[in-house]
This record gives sequence, C-alpha cells and structure tokens, in this order.
Amino acid sequence: MIIDFHTHGKLAKYLEFSPAYTDWLFAAAKGAGLDAICLTEHFNTQGFRQVYADISSRYPQVGDAFDVNGLLVFPGMEVDIAESGHTLVLGPMEDILHFNAALEPHKAKGNFLPFDELADEVARRGLHFGAAHPFREPGRIPTLSDEQVSRFEFVDLNGKDLAHDRTRTVEQTYAFAARAGGLPVVSGSDTHQAFQYRCVATRMARRCTTFDELFTQVHAREFEIELADDLEFRVLTAATLKRALKEIDRLGGSYVETILAGPAA
Repeated sequence: MIIDFHTHGKLAKYLEFSPAYTDWLFAAAKGAGLDAICLTEHFNTQGFRQVYADISSRYPQVGDAFDVNGLLVFPGMEVDIAESGHTLVLGPMEDILHFNAALEPHKAKGNFLPFDELADEVARRGLHFGAAHPFREPGRIPTLSDEQVSRFEFVDLNGKDLAHDRTRTVEQTYAFAARAGGLPVVSGSDTHQAFQYRCVATRMARRCTTFDELFTQVHAREFEIELADDLEFRVLTAATLKRALKEIDRLGGSYVETILAGPAA
C-alpha cells in the first residue's frame, strides 16, 4: 500500500470548501499511484467540518478510512503550536471533529495552544501525533526540549522541503527523529493541489484500513520511502499552479471551473 501522510483537500485556508476541487485532488492522488492518503487539512481552515461532512456523506467508510473511488482517505488535521511550528494529528473522523471543535478558541494566530498542552490533549484522546516539516521556517519545533519532541509518534519527511534541498532535508529530518528517541520517519507531499502527489510516498508492507494496523507497521518500520526522480519539478509545478489559481480567485474568477475545464481545444 502506497500512502501519503500529509495532504490537503483545499487550495488555501481562506477559501470556501469546494467538493468538486477536493474530488479532483482525490482523483489525481489515485491517478498518481497512491492507494491511501492522510487528509491533514489545516485545523483552522474555513469549513473544516464541511470537508469531512461531505466525504462521509458520499463515500463508504472502511475501517477508519473512507473509500473514495478506490483511494483510502484517513482523517487528520494539521495543527499549529504557540511556539511556532506545525504538527500532524491523525485519528478516526469523529475524534478529529471533536478535537477540532475543542480547539475553536485556539484557531487564531496568537491563541494557538502551547506544545505541551496540545500534546497532552492528543495523548488524552488517543490520537496519533507527528512533527510536520520540523525544519521549515519560521517553525521552532527543533528548539523544543528533548523531552518534548519525544512525545511525537512520527516525523514528516516533507515534499516541499525535499524540493528545496533534498540532501539537507533528509539529513536534518532523520537526525531530529533520532534525537526524539528514534522515531519513525514517514513521508508527506504536503500538497494543496494535484501535481505534487507522489513526489515522495511511503510504501507500506501491507494494505490496511485502520490506524491500529497502519501504525503497527509504522512502529515496526515495515515500510520504505520513495522519492520521485522529478521531485523538484513536481513541487515547482505545483507551487506555480497554486499561485495562478489563487490569483484567479483574487481577480474574481473561478479557480475550480478553471481547473476542471480540461485541456483547451
């Protein structure tokens, strides 16, 4: 099973949720050869609950995931910390929705939870906790204490950072995981649109549909990380498309209609 642990279902946090755009993303993920993704939308995105309400209303649940035309979508969210930096929280949909609602007072910049409080809540709720792109500025996750970073369960080897400096990102990420107590490193493309899928991916030993099954393999290191030969080109193309689509929206056009229009005649 080939999985991406860090993906997004919206183009940008401030935009309204578009089921058509998200369906386009999921189809592209499947077309890129992914069997599964963790949908880690920003916890303070506009319409967070709508994303999961739409998916759960239209696609069957299989274990902890949703089967979107053959692509398994595991629920999650990306959560900011007060110290500056991003974390990944994964778990069953209802647990993610309940936690997201509880975080409502902490969704605005300046009100984010401190790391220790967030980690306590994640542990209390029995969710899975990862460090997202720990070395991306202006994040400060590497400045947390050894005791704090050991509370993570996994570390994200991130596609955007790999595209910026592949060698340095690999070295820093694995060194951080070792410092945090020998944590497993899994991959996340961090995509907000289609072209970035499969720039980096994790090939699990076996197909699974529950978080227990997934993290049993993660902890046993029963997986391999695969980097695309054209990783840098995929991420650059994705960033260019994202800027163009956001500009279309700023000018009053429909970025969704644009992306779904297909090739010109």
